[in-house]
Amino acid sequence: MSLIDFLLYVLAGAGVGIAVGLSGIGGGSLMTPILLTFGFPPHVAVGTDLLYAAFTKISGIFSHQRQGHIDWKVMLRLSMGSVPAAILTVFLLNRFFTGAHDYSGLITTTLGIMLILTAAVLIFKTPLQRWTGQGDRWVNRHVAPLTVAAGIVLGVCVTLSSVGAGVFGTAVLMLLYPFFSSGRVVGTDIAHAVPLTLVAGGGHLLLGNVDFALLLALLVGSVPAIHVGAWLSKYLPDNLLRGMLTLLLLSMGIRYAFF
Repeated sequence: MSLIDFLLYVLAGAGVGIAVGLSGIGGGSLMTPILLTFGFPPHVAVGTDLLYAAFTKISGIFSHQRQGHIDWKVMLRLSMGSVPAAILTVFLLNRFFTGAHDYSGLITTTLGIMLILTAAVLIFKTPLQRWTGQGDRWVNRHVAPLTVAAGIVLGVCVTLSSVGAGVFGTAVLMLLYPFFSSGRVVGTDIAHAVPLTLVAGGGHLLLGNVDFALLLALLVGSVPAIHVGAWLSKYLPDNLLRGMLTLLLLSMGIRYAFF
């Protein structure tokens, strides 16, 4: 990797970091498509992005724990499903495909579907919140097994696409635990995302799907930029930015899922 390439990837990391700081939308939804645009193979884009996501979210655990925003019981329920699912997914990729290029199509299709779902969650966020505020439902009576099941789905999808641990995980918590405050939803989601992305990223590392020079460049750019984005969020209209990002995610999702 040349110095110019390294600086380009630092700028890409900074751009995603600012977007995350401004909008709160998960970095995986933006970073993996950007890496694909740069010409990285899908398996390298996903594997590197998973470890990038794990490292950037670790500090968030300490911050949210200090504020009492993490429900560790719910986090463990999600992890009971997602972590074994991530391990099994990596095992199946290694067992039934002769090389990374053989499952590149599966990765890009899953990525497209997850981007579309992420955009849908952002579009219908308010109706979802309104629906979850209703009274006693079947979901409430079976919340524990449903949480584990949701973790399984997240484990598979995040391992294949690196997308979903953020926005999609948040939507799951909103639906299953409507009494959670927004801070508790975000804190619990981040606490769950760290072990999931670490395990999934570690699996991709064993498969040889991680570019360490790229990972370093992304972290150098994004870590300080997230704080810049958080500062800028006080001055920019949140609805406008989220609307633009939603359209971007939807268009990229359709491209990767169907073309």
